[in-house]
Amino acid sequence: MPSDPLPLPFEGDRRQQPPGRRIWTVSALTAAIRELLETGFGDVWIEGEISNCRLWNTGHLYFTLKDRTAQIKGVMFRSALRYLRFKPQDGLRVVARGRVSVYDPKGEYQIVCEHLEPRGLGALQLAFEQLKKRLQAEGLFDQTRKRPLPSLPRKIGIVTSLDGAALRDILQVLRRRHPDAHLVIRPTRVQGEGAADDIARALRAIATVPGVDVVIAGRGGGSIEDLWAFNEEIVARAIAACPVPVVSAVGHEVDVTIADFVADLRAPTPSAAAEMVVTAKDEFCARIDRLTDRLHAGALAGLQQRRMRVQVLASRRGLAGWPVRLAMRARRADELTHALRRAGVAVLARRARDHRALHVRLEARDLRRHLAATRARLAAAEARMTSAAERGRHREQGRFGAAAARLESLSPLAVLGRGYAVCWNADRTAIVRSAATVSPSARVQVTLHDGEIQCIVEETRRHGPDH
Repeated sequence: MPSDPLPLPFEGDRRQQPPGRRIWTVSALTAAIRELLETGFGDVWIEGEISNCRLWNTGHLYFTLKDRTAQIKGVMFRSALRYLRFKPQDGLRVVARGRVSVYDPKGEYQIVCEHLEPRGLGALQLAFEQLKKRLQAEGLFDQTRKRPLPSLPRKIGIVTSLDGAALRDILQVLRRRHPDAHLVIRPTRVQGEGAADDIARALRAIATVPGVDVVIAGRGGGSIEDLWAFNEEIVARAIAACPVPVVSAVGHEVDVTIADFVADLRAPTPSAAAEMVVTAKDEFCARIDRLTDRLHAGALAGLQQRRMRVQVLASRRGLAGWPVRLAMRARRADELTHALRRAGVAVLARRARDHRALHVRLEARDLRRHLAATRARLAAAEARMTSAAERGRHREQGRFGAAAARLESLSPLAVLGRGYAVCWNADRTAIVRSAATVSPSARVQVTLHDGEIQCIVEETRRHGPDH
């Protein structure tokens, strides 16, 4: 956008255009109009009725502000829309603050809103009524879904700030009226940006603690802005989804929040919430005390009635002397009891003797003792067998050595080792013992101590008897 104002048509460059005519492009004219509007008006406040309200998937809100005779387009970007406490909708009369500008692609002037507030009704109150109406239509406020508080809560969950007075008040009441209760405290922020998300997370977390019977969620008093976290939809749905009863204790008695409508029970103050949680216990204990008194009185009355009946029966003539007879019966019962006890002792003594005798016999036949003796005999026999085997082995080794020596002395190989040889015929089927059995040119094989040789006989000689 140019920083200097655009010239008016009659101030154009007459050298490039015909005299008296200035030709604009659409973009240039639109930019000039936009600059005049933005610099001439600045921030403006406009009152009107919303129509054609649409929230696009980009997060921007587009709408039209109108009165009886005119209308103007409006847009509220996502960065500003996130701070609205209420939901803009058709038919709602509002006051908008923003800048007048021009949307170039369509050549429309519009207001870029930075703030919206309902006309005649506060933004927070409007948001409260809108959410209340929507949740009520969903049935989250129905009495049919409200759950009664447990009679004897053993584990009580508390969702609040550690720094607030609400926690001190709750603890003081519970310590006085139910000192043996197990308290589970989930700290959370209760006001400011992000407090609603923190409260919802705390409710979901404390619901997962095993054994929690009831949950107290709340904070001390304050302005509507301070209490607004308990008017958020995420907190309302977290309370509705809690698997155990929830007591809402937000602010003072005059303060009402969305959490009060959704919770199973609303307490005017945090202290009152603690009293409500343990009230059922007090009533239960009081009922037990009343029943105990009634039972005691009934037992006394029944005993008195039976005493009177005994006295009436004792005064009758036919029952005269029954105390003496009763005493005799008691004596007889004592004698029988003594005889029965003595017989029982005798039977037990006899059984004990039999048990000891059986125990002795069983010990005599104890396999562990027999196994120990058998193992000892086996060990001795094994030692003897090992010694005999060793002696036999040495004896046989001696005999084997002697036999081997004799065999070695008789072995033809030993003879061959001393330089002798063995002569075989050609096919090694017979040993040549006489020269007469071999003819010249015959083949013979001679076995030496180390190898064999093949020979051809050239001449044979026979030795005489002297040789």
